[in-house]
Amino acid sequence: MVLKSLESQLLSLSAVEKTEVIQLLLQSISDRWTGIEKNPEVCGGDACIANTRIPVWIIVQARKLGSSEIDLLHDYPTLSASDLSNAWAYAASHAEEIDSAIHANNEA
Repeated sequence: MVLKSLESQLLSLSAVEKTEVIQLLLQSISDRWTGIEKNPEVCGGDACIANTRIPVWIIVQARKLGSSEIDLLHDYPTLSASDLSNAWAYAASHAEEIDSAIHANNEA
């Protein structure tokens, strides 16, 4: 079972890392993501960094194309490291949604 194989890795995490894992799991269960908003009237309802019009898929695509986090923070000065962390967590949990948005926007 996957959980059994993860057990030793989870137990070896620091207290801060364990807190981050718990937060990620709670978010995935409730589907409420800190720092990520979906509003049908903003960017067509795509998941965006809270209080911005920057879709998560844009950030993910930039990363896939080679942008570092430093590059992203420079290119999007309104974003914080925390915003990027929230975007990565959301994208990991909603990979199909993000890949679909990237594909749809590449086709446009």
